Amino acid sequence: MDASVDRIAQPWGSRTPYGRHERWPVRVDAHLAEGVSVGDVQRWVRAASILHSDGDAMDIAVMDGRMVGVRGRASDRVNHGRLGPKDLFGWQANGSGDRLSRPLVREGGRLVESDWPTAMGRVVSRSKELLAERGPGSIGFYTSGQLFLEEYYTLAVLARAGIGTNHLDGNTRLCTSTAAEALKETFGCDGQPGSYDDIDHCDVMALFGHNIAETQPVQWMRVLDRMAGADPLRLVCVDPRPTPVASWATVHLAPRIGTNVALLNALLHEIIRTGRVDHDYIEAYAVGFDALRKMVKECTPAWAAAICDVPAARIAEAAEVLGTADRLLSTVLQGVYQSHQATAAAVQVNNLHLLRGMLGKPGAGVLQMNGQPTAQNTRECGANGDLPGFRNWENDDHIADLAAVWNVEPETIPHYGPPTHAMQMFRYAEQGSIGMLWISGTNPAVSLPELARIRSVLEQERLFVVVQDLFLTETAQLADVVLPAATWGEKTGTFTNADRTVHLSDKAVEPPGKARPDLDIFLDYAARMGFEDKDGGPLVTWHDPESAFEAWKRCSAGRPCDYTGLTYKKLRGDSGIQWPCNAEFPEGTQRLYCDGISWAHPDVCEAYGRDLVTGASTTVVEYRSLNPDGKAILKAAEYLPPHEEPNANFPFQLTTGRTIYHFHTRTKTGRAPQLNAAAPDVWVEASVQDCDTLGFREGDLLEVTTPRGALRARLRITGIRSGLLFVPFHYGYWDTPAGSRPDDTTPGRAANEMTVTDWDPVSKQPLFKTAAAAVRLVERSDGACAPAPTTAAAAPAGPDGAPATVGGPSAHASQTEIFDGGNGEGAGQ
Repeated sequence: MDASVDRIAQPWGSRTPYGRHERWPVRVDAHLAEGVSVGDVQRWVRAASILHSDGDAMDIAVMDGRMVGVRGRASDRVNHGRLGPKDLFGWQANGSGDRLSRPLVREGGRLVESDWPTAMGRVVSRSKELLAERGPGSIGFYTSGQLFLEEYYTLAVLARAGIGTNHLDGNTRLCTSTAAEALKETFGCDGQPGSYDDIDHCDVMALFGHNIAETQPVQWMRVLDRMAGADPLRLVCVDPRPTPVASWATVHLAPRIGTNVALLNALLHEIIRTGRVDHDYIEAYAVGFDALRKMVKECTPAWAAAICDVPAARIAEAAEVLGTADRLLSTVLQGVYQSHQATAAAVQVNNLHLLRGMLGKPGAGVLQMNGQPTAQNTRECGANGDLPGFRNWENDDHIADLAAVWNVEPETIPHYGPPTHAMQMFRYAEQGSIGMLWISGTNPAVSLPELARIRSVLEQERLFVVVQDLFLTETAQLADVVLPAATWGEKTGTFTNADRTVHLSDKAVEPPGKARPDLDIFLDYAARMGFEDKDGGPLVTWHDPESAFEAWKRCSAGRPCDYTGLTYKKLRGDSGIQWPCNAEFPEGTQRLYCDGISWAHPDVCEAYGRDLVTGASTTVVEYRSLNPDGKAILKAAEYLPPHEEPNANFPFQLTTGRTIYHFHTRTKTGRAPQLNAAAPDVWVEASVQDCDTLGFREGDLLEVTTPRGALRARLRITGIRSGLLFVPFHYGYWDTPAGSRPDDTTPGRAANEMTVTDWDPVSKQPLFKTAAAAVRLVERSDGACAPAPTTAAAAPAGPDGAPATVGGPSAHASQTEIFDGGNGEGAGQ
């Protein structure tokens, strides 16, 4: 890669073409702080990306005890040396001057600096009071998708077996709980069937609601390199916005928001009608074909066209591409997960692969993608509303097995009902039954829907709020105790990406001041609380990351996510390793379900499933009757319209999403100069047609309103479908002059001021993609442009255009002689 490439202006870098079934060539990307050369670097410390779910392996450059840059690791299976813009520049947030460095406690209505004994003493004192007065159900834990495996597992043990609460969930509920539920509904268990390597071997790739170019940019580089090589793949893109994927697609379908199930049912109808079903595969490995065929019998392309506002001929064309694929890879993300009928739609993508027999072969697989770097660990470790090791809370044998691992009585582990999901936890806090809420590594005062309500919940005097984070976020400002945490590069631990690849991230530098690793904070809490096992010994027996990892391995033994073949030493090798990794698969497992369906039998499955439309639970008796032999389930769903449709007062649909330059609520990326300059403030996207009709121009200040709240933002005119508005959800208030939301009577800056408190009936994932909205002009632009990038889905389409997004010299991904030829030399520590 040319050192002159501006990785803000050209976020995917230069091309290294390759053909189908060939190995993806190496290209090592790097960025060092201004004035630092490779020769100045004293140590390179292994890590992997923390600002998306891709799991890009990298090494952190250290000089004089501080981070000074990063480079991709050439030998790693995930990225072959490449890094995206957030990888290249996001590390700078670690050194931000406003990092939390001491605990804070609330005194007289104000947060004041304190010390660890005082802060932890307050947390422990309130915990014990609530346990004595109201029991375990009065305490809830809301965590992240950005901690390490060892930290989630420790949190799960102390919450489930120490406190005994059912109230533990992650912000993964907002981004990928539907991925887990869809996999459980179809295969009986979580775990991605496919692999990133399938991009090398497929001839057709279908992306459903997945703007991979901005959410997993390194894998988009892989797709672009395939497109530039011999035998390029064909793309099918389902997205209402003009994403980079759409621009390269053989077929681009831009359906009306909330109609994914109708569209997918029509695609399945065509696959069946045209005889593209692998009946031998279905007979051997699946149940439910007759019910599915009956459900989609009348779901013709013409029927779907009337609902989705997509031409019937285009639907048929997409079905033809999918049906004639030699090897089909499908990916799914937030356009499906955060929409109406989320799990129902995601399951239909699984159904497509079962019908075509496209599983367990190179190039044939499904990736129900994740949105965060350690979302998979949240799920594996039971910190997301499930039990550790993908155990079934309704299966007494699973509970007994987990109790044996933890050396507690089975009744210690709450399993009287399903673990509480995040939206319900906040409702319990609102109603007063939860009296203490411990929030770690997430910012719900910006990321949850209907923010005025969330603020009112967190501001209650009766709710004791603990926030564990890097910065004084909008959520931390409302806390009673704030615990300063160490982050990536300042602690050691493992994390697992969206295709089950486990990486080790080593400590490179010290955290600021008195900040502590999340693991140390949880271990301190467990010790102060005096949690014991059934023999009177300490419940939590580990003391550091590696001993915590060994404890997790014992919990994972014999489970689908078996880590028993992994060690820290092994993970310090050339590449990350995919689970399951055990005695049978000592080098890991590239794909699942190569020889049938492994974990769907009634005795071993993670869940018995739910009705995809109503969310009603399937009993074990019903599941055993339907699927006695443990096959995959072809599960049908009828289309239902969204709960909130446009009307005379709110004539538009509103959807929210991401940009390539930011992650979540910008607590890290907003503090990286190049990333922040690329997308410094919120904007709203509208179509050329709608702007022509309403007389709007590029850069006009608009006010967007829904029944719940309002936002003001500059206009970017794009090729988005007519009738739809898009707002990125990253922007809160920490970097505004006030530093916090001023009041609830004026329009805000955060997209979630407007989103609805509603969720999918199966996955309980909030509906960030489905709302009715109105828009009005506040002031003319006078030549101002929207603060939106021009490089991806937000590229301008209007006649006025906008200046190109550039990063300048500081955004160049520097390379030096040690990366010569991309051979990866010097890529170790």
